[in-house]
Amino acid sequence: MFLIVGLGNPGRKYEHTRHNAGFDAVDAIAKKYRIDISTRKHKCLFGKGIIGQTSVILAKPQTFMNLSGECVAELLHYYKADPETELLVIFDDISLEPGRIRIRKKGSAGGHNGIRNIISLTGTDVFQRIKIGVGEKPAGWDLADYVLSRFDAEDRKSVDEAIGRAVEAAEAILRQETDQAMNQFN
Repeated sequence: MFLIVGLGNPGRKYEHTRHNAGFDAVDAIAKKYRIDISTRKHKCLFGKGIIGQTSVILAKPQTFMNLSGECVAELLHYYKADPETELLVIFDDISLEPGRIRIRKKGSAGGHNGIRNIISLTGTDVFQRIKIGVGEKPAGWDLADYVLSRFDAEDRKSVDEAIGRAVEAAEAILRQETDQAMNQFN
């Protein structure tokens, strides 16, 4: 079982904000593969399906961003999944401009509280991830206000294109082609 977890905050108030780029990506995967992600369990909304030859779980933690690790740790434990080979986390990154994605096999939290909590509660920073660029915080903005804001029309278009590429990158990772995906999309 391969776990694909998109990070974000639950509730209409946060839909399509910068911080919910991970939710948007998981929704795009779910739509493409007709996977219903409405089951509530393991502190998330999730659904099971097949992508290519791989059984997957798509999950959107409902713990709010800073506690995303609670859901991820619970899913890893319940499904006895190996984070190094059976986990992909998709999330927003303010160090990338809108429209860019970056794939990594491991790494630090880089200031992202959701990733920090996942690393803390799973005990590892070795898991695959796709970062979706949401743009750097403008001078004078509070970081929380910025990541909880919505995109202007131009940036939304760029991010939607990046989400499409993130779906393709996730498919490549499922085929165990992470290095090729990194060369293609980074």
